[in-house]
Amino acid sequence: MKSPLNKIDYNRLAEQIKDWGTELGFQQVGITDTDLAKDEKYLLKWLDQAMHGEMDYMQRHGSKRSHPAELIPGTIRIISTRMDYMPDDGEDPETILNNPQQAYVSRYATGRDYHKIIRSRLQKLAEKISKVTGESGYRAFTDSAPVLEKAVARNSGLGWIGKHTNLINPDTGSWFFLGEIYTDLPLPVDEPFVTDHCGSCTACIDICPTQAIVGPYQVDARRCISYLTIELRGSIPEEFRKDIGNRIYGCDDCQLVCPWNKFTHHTTEKDFTIRNSLDSSTLIDLFNWSEEEFLKKTEGSAIRRIAYEAWLRNIAVALGNLLSNLAESKPVGNNSNQLISHKEIIQVLEEKKSHPSEMVREHVEWALHQYA
Repeated sequence: MKSPLNKIDYNRLAEQIKDWGTELGFQQVGITDTDLAKDEKYLLKWLDQAMHGEMDYMQRHGSKRSHPAELIPGTIRIISTRMDYMPDDGEDPETILNNPQQAYVSRYATGRDYHKIIRSRLQKLAEKISKVTGESGYRAFTDSAPVLEKAVARNSGLGWIGKHTNLINPDTGSWFFLGEIYTDLPLPVDEPFVTDHCGSCTACIDICPTQAIVGPYQVDARRCISYLTIELRGSIPEEFRKDIGNRIYGCDDCQLVCPWNKFTHHTTEKDFTIRNSLDSSTLIDLFNWSEEEFLKKTEGSAIRRIAYEAWLRNIAVALGNLLSNLAESKPVGNNSNQLISHKEIIQVLEEKKSHPSEMVREHVEWALHQYA
């Protein structure tokens, strides 16, 4: 039987929400209010400096991102969740990055699309809450609306925002997804994570291939490989192409080097299991996918959102960098064994020289010019 809102024990309900969240596969659940004033100032400055690049959606919604009640009227609390995603059965990321004939895909994208998984779990959590409260207002999000999710997660006690601007949890590092439920229920809030444990460490800043982390806690998206290979829809600026290396979808360097990730907990979610050998495929294998193969093999994957042209664009850049290594007689195989010839790479690139997409043709031509 549902209780009237004024008779609900909200302290007890908050405890139940956390228990239900754990049962649904979240590793942590926290609750916060909607005060994001300090983060709003940071966001507005970042936007004013145009560091969001072509991500117009970052400013399209006005102040809704930092004023949750403007996005969903009546919102007074936010339930924040996190779910680990690092698979335990994949190839070592650094080994792949150090082998330029292989393709590096950001580890969050090697399994099923997290949006679908987390949104489904959040919906189930919200339904459990509604069975207790009856009619109440809520909306569930996971990187799918104008939400300052990392600030919300910090305020909910889930971790601190590191110098690379990712959320870090002291018990498990940063390899996790976030999700939120906006609600009008007056739940008790958790203590925010106010302590920054990055200290004097600058490992993430130092390792960034394109120097996108322009200062502690400040990322210029226009330089970020994740932005360049995922968000950017046009030509990748030539000044960044060589630094992209063999990263064809996203970049994990700042997380791979973070000392807190020695505490990483591998995911237990079967849906995050690596699909189609995306942790160990060669550039040539993936470049040879037809559009039909791309659509089939990225079905249910976050990779699908960049579409086939950007997929070829990204791999063409990586193949150009591989050709550059061969031209300079750098080893390109495991254990310094040469496993591929420049002729093979040039052949697959030549086959795409007449591709219908001008963007693909331009990046293919650039790649071919790297072996001179």
